[in-house]
Amino acid sequence: MTPALRWQRWLPEFVLLGMIWGSSFVFMRMTSQQFGPWTTAWLRVSVAILVLLPFLLLNGHTASLKQHWRTVMAMGVVNSGIPFICFAYAVLHISTGMSSILNGISPLFGALIAWLWLGERPGHWRAIGMLVGFMGAALLAAGVSGGLSFDAGANGWAMLACLVATACYGTATSISQRYLSGVPPLVIATGSQMGACLLLVLPGVWFHPTQWPTASAWIGLLMIGAVSTALAYMLYFRLIAKTGGTRTLSVTYLVPLFANIIGVVFLDETLTLRILLCGGLILLGTAMANGMFMPAFLRQRSK
Repeated sequence: MTPALRWQRWLPEFVLLGMIWGSSFVFMRMTSQQFGPWTTAWLRVSVAILVLLPFLLLNGHTASLKQHWRTVMAMGVVNSGIPFICFAYAVLHISTGMSSILNGISPLFGALIAWLWLGERPGHWRAIGMLVGFMGAALLAAGVSGGLSFDAGANGWAMLACLVATACYGTATSISQRYLSGVPPLVIATGSQMGACLLLVLPGVWFHPTQWPTASAWIGLLMIGAVSTALAYMLYFRLIAKTGGTRTLSVTYLVPLFANIIGVVFLDETLTLRILLCGGLILLGTAMANGMFMPAFLRQRSK
């Protein structure tokens, strides 16, 4: 198969996934402001289950889910449960654009965890990329209001929540590669949301909103549940099966682009020079850590 045809197999889904996840930060803010972070995260995975389960049953994947339920549900805690509550909290305190830029660190954690756990050594160029990306994140964090004091409710806590979420995403990618190779993407997507739901149901009910949310909050909930979660994870695990975990996780290069455009247009958010420069460092470091922009002589040596 020619390189052009290989790109045609996965590029449309790759771009679509970036658009979907880029818009999810706006929908999360719409929902979290009225439902609260815990209930938003719980209802998000619940809506996703309601969308995914009929497709799972119609495609006859029940036996596969029963066979792999422990692994896929455990991965759901790491890949959905913890990150969803972290980002639902973060978008209440920092801009959706900044949240999406920090989300771009996911491939860095993915490469680091694959190195430490799966033995995929990054090489000198990729190691430098990890340092550049994390330096960008540190500079971005140092410039937020309140710095890194982590006072109650400070922006620093929101940024820390984003970093915890990205570390979870990187870990989940290695879990998928190591333990779930060959498992149908629909089984992984559905089972993982079930695992996340078990984690979130009690706090989601306990911290339910005291006032009935408005129509915009319900629309936001349906969008992040049905589109940003159910559809997105079907695409995500399909792409892992087609192109591998590292390339798939690099979809986070596109997420900040779409998230910042949507945030500026619809939420009147402002892109500061610091955000642009630090975001550029994060994306550059992430690209380097995944083997992009590698000098020709290093690429030849790595073959």
